Amino acid sequence: MHVVDTMAEGTENTSFFRKWAMRQYWRMQQSQAVVSLLLWGTTITLLVWPYVSWRFSTQCDGALCFSASPFNIPSTYVGLAVIFLSVMFAVLLIGYLYDQVFSLWTEWRSVDMERNPYVTYALSPTWAMLIALQAETLKRSSPDDENMVAQADWALKWCEAYTEGEMFARAVQRWDKDLGETPTFWFTSDEAMQRARESVFEDEA
Repeated sequence: MHVVDTMAEGTENTSFFRKWAMRQYWRMQQSQAVVSLLLWGTTITLLVWPYVSWRFSTQCDGALCFSASPFNIPSTYVGLAVIFLSVMFAVLLIGYLYDQVFSLWTEWRSVDMERNPYVTYALSPTWAMLIALQAETLKRSSPDDENMVAQADWALKWCEAYTEGEMFARAVQRWDKDLGETPTFWFTSDEAMQRARESVFEDEA
């Protein structure tokens, strides 16, 4: 028994660390698109600049020289800005082809949905409420249909299983705050509701 408890504790600690790491990764992702775009634009601009900088120099004597300083802005700055904007335009063009021509986002979204547990088998609090309502309605409207009652009971058991998770606990605490004390729903128990209210979240502790 002691071995089982130790294994459970180790699994819980691993899950806690993984969730903490994923939360930090999610926070970084919120700015990743903009930061990556700026970094790529800046990097490519600085890599290309040594090969074209001579065209923006006063010593340029070729056909394509841009040594003039429009609006008293040094030609070097103009050249860097042109390269940077060209990179941004190239990224926009690739995005347009990705979206309008090849439509690759449809396959990406399909894979994303397949890997999302709350689309395949898990229940968010909102979906749990809706499915429980429908199951209870079917159960009461067809009391003589044993097959329908059995399926409705299975759906209610499915909803009850997800009242033990963090998402439901967060929902209950938010409902308590915004709407007053949340009632004990027909598909859960007073004990489960109390556990949800007593849950402490690492990111809010």
